[in-house]
Amino acid sequence: MKLVKNVLAASVASAALLLSAGSAFAQAGETVRIAVIDPQSGPFANLGLNILHTLQFLAERDGGKNPAGVKFEIVPFDNKMSGPESLNVLKAAIDQDIRYVVQGGSGSGVAGALIDAINKHNQRNPGKEVVFLNYAAVDPDLTNSKCSFWHFSYDANTVMKMEAIGTAIKDDKNVKKVYLLNQNYGHGHQVTKYAKEILGRKAPNVQIVGEELHPFGQVKDFAPYIAKIKAAGADTVITGNFGNDLSLVFKAAKDAGLDVAFYTYYAGAAGTPTAIGDTGLGKIKFVYPTFTNLQAPEYQTLFKAFNAKFPNESFATSPAYNIFKSLPLAMAKAKSTDPVKVAKALENLTFKSFTGDVTMRATDHQLQQPLYLATWNKMDAKNNINVEKTGNTWTLEKTFESYISSTPTTCQMKRPA
Repeated sequence: MKLVKNVLAASVASAALLLSAGSAFAQAGETVRIAVIDPQSGPFANLGLNILHTLQFLAERDGGKNPAGVKFEIVPFDNKMSGPESLNVLKAAIDQDIRYVVQGGSGSGVAGALIDAINKHNQRNPGKEVVFLNYAAVDPDLTNSKCSFWHFSYDANTVMKMEAIGTAIKDDKNVKKVYLLNQNYGHGHQVTKYAKEILGRKAPNVQIVGEELHPFGQVKDFAPYIAKIKAAGADTVITGNFGNDLSLVFKAAKDAGLDVAFYTYYAGAAGTPTAIGDTGLGKIKFVYPTFTNLQAPEYQTLFKAFNAKFPNESFATSPAYNIFKSLPLAMAKAKSTDPVKVAKALENLTFKSFTGDVTMRATDHQLQQPLYLATWNKMDAKNNINVEKTGNTWTLEKTFESYISSTPTTCQMKRPA
């Protein structure tokens, strides 16, 4: 009888140990599905498809050999660059029990609508919460007045990038007259607003000689806008344009022989370097968390591997890398793939990116990271990445450490119990 009791006790202890081990690694072996809500058709399809390929590449590259032991499956949803359609496909993703959403390439207006819808869904459906991982929508309101516990921003926002641009222009003696050309929606308005504010503070001797907000994704020929820039006597253009809108700006500038510097947010995005070609060498710049010739071994390895798989595209949406770097770490920390637990684990998470340690700030869920200003130039021995087969590449002009680009927040975040 005593032997039976001992065996029973040992079995119970063994079961408890197994249960404990299972709970410690509850997420191992799971496949976590992630909905990607971005355009896969229409005028911005090339950008959306490049982003989709980037996310698929990053999701599949480790095959579950990450700290959480999970695999990621990317599920694409075409939002046709539309806010209402984004909400329709968000509902479809939730109906499929997908608990993580990635978006950014459709712009900040879509991101704001998704945040609002996810807030409402999570409030009404406890136990079925959804987390939004934003790799490119950069309206600062998204981590200030509209901040949400369920939203995490991996790209530097408009203000952070404009702080970097303002610092560069302050030191650029060739910049005397600036023209602001932006898309007529949230992000374009913010670029215009903060360019005035930050240049006024950092480079008060620089004159803003004109500003324009043009229809988003509708202009076929930017020649009239280029004519206005010429007439204003500008030597520099600041633009937050992206995708086809930016490519067409460069085409019109080339056709008109406009010889000015461009400080941009997205000249490095897929397809735009092809549109630039040999125009604007030494004068077209963009500020971003990475650039083509960033001398970081893992970045170069990923860049080359991506180009081998997608030879006609560029690994241009690098903030997505930090999503797949931080998410497994948070899941391992939370010992779960449950969105509530993972969101809490993401807060204040510091992890190694291409450029060293970066931190997901808990107060507003804005990633704190270095930024780089890169310039479009001919390839050379040091900068030998051939971008989109143009024979040209992005070269480092300035580095802005996290403390330079970091900005305060007004976020008053409501957290779940």
